[in-house]
Amino acid sequence: MEAGRLFEEGFYAAKEVRHKGTVDLVTQYDVAVEELLKSKIAEAMPDFTIVGEESGSEASRPDKAIYIDPIDGTTNFVHQIPFCAVSVGVWEGGEPVAAVVYNPILNELFTAQKGKGAYCNDRPIHVSGTADLQQSLMATGFPYTKVEMGRDFRWVIETMKNLLPFTQDIRRLGAASIDLCYVAKGIFDGFYECNLKPWDVAAGILLITEAGGRVTNHRGDPYAFGDPIIVASNSKNHDKIIEKLAPYEEV
Repeated sequence: MEAGRLFEEGFYAAKEVRHKGTVDLVTQYDVAVEELLKSKIAEAMPDFTIVGEESGSEASRPDKAIYIDPIDGTTNFVHQIPFCAVSVGVWEGGEPVAAVVYNPILNELFTAQKGKGAYCNDRPIHVSGTADLQQSLMATGFPYTKVEMGRDFRWVIETMKNLLPFTQDIRRLGAASIDLCYVAKGIFDGFYECNLKPWDVAAGILLITEAGGRVTNHRGDPYAFGDPIIVASNSKNHDKIIEKLAPYEEV
């Protein structure tokens, strides 16, 4: 909640915006929120390694890890679009055990503990019951690598061509953590994206599974950090979504 107050202050303030890549933005609030979280969490959970977007290594896979995305959806944050969040996922032994995703702008606090269900603002949440792909509202995102117009870009375009006509529609909010939370809450019926980082999904994966959903890679195997594609759903339409994805290795 303390990080959320700093986040909200920054959302409405003038920001110093730097570029980590051609279109990958970072502000002083990304760094400040991460530093606040790291100091507080390290104090409370000293035996865990903290892996943050602004200070960690993507390749780091400690046995006891806490993955922090201080501001998921920084582009939205910079443009004052209210789909952005603090995301914290706790992993132990290669599995998620606790998760928090907090959007202070919309006052949505998503939490989950392994085996104890998923919640939004302390109310239990569950995935949708939609089995028909044509009636499924999907979500996706576009990777920063799109600017290179390489394999990721081609996969996005081919998958959109394959999937869009067979869905109710596809939304693109711009923050993977929120997309995953909205699948868990039953707002979206499914989500897919390529080239996401551990801190993007570490919290959302547990929220979906605890809400009764399913998370895999594009082959239908359990999703692992480093897989090129993540697919999340209410589980009822999951295989139908995978069937429509373009073959990543061949595009």
